[in-house]
Amino acid sequence: MKERTERTERTERTERYITVTVNDETYRRVVAVNRTLLEFIREELNLTGTKEGCNEGECGACTVLLDGKPVNSCLVLAVEADGKAVLTVEGLAKNGELHPLQQKFAELGAVQCGYCIPGTLMSAFAIIKRYPNPTEDQIRRGIEGNICRCGGYTRIVEAIKAASDKK
Repeated sequence: MKERTERTERTERTERYITVTVNDETYRRVVAVNRTLLEFIREELNLTGTKEGCNEGECGACTVLLDGKPVNSCLVLAVEADGKAVLTVEGLAKNGELHPLQQKFAELGAVQCGYCIPGTLMSAFAIIKRYPNPTEDQIRRGIEGNICRCGGYTRIVEAIKAASDKK
């Protein structure tokens, strides 16, 4: 009995059950307490749109919305998402239809290599939710944490503005 209790206590320190809603679907899983939300999304749920970039919270490639707020999923532990809602880039499209942001990014050439785009789309989605008709300054401030190495910021800003105008 003592061995079982020690094992249970050790497991509780290293793993926890979490319940998290990702893209409107609820999951209950056992996760290691040191597993990041990024790892959980990509490896446990097989949602690979969220990218791992710097793994230090500097590039924004891993941006998702956690209860509506943009976060670097490489810096958030999966256990911190317990009881919360996560929106990833896969959750933007509905019924096979691209979200207006995704459409405008494609139409206006805001996508170059594409690596930063999922995180940038998530930051853009949060901007439009917060400011239905954002100014260029609000857009630029809202995507500050998303690094685009191809340098496509002008087209990214134009696409976000066009998508907000379309709403």
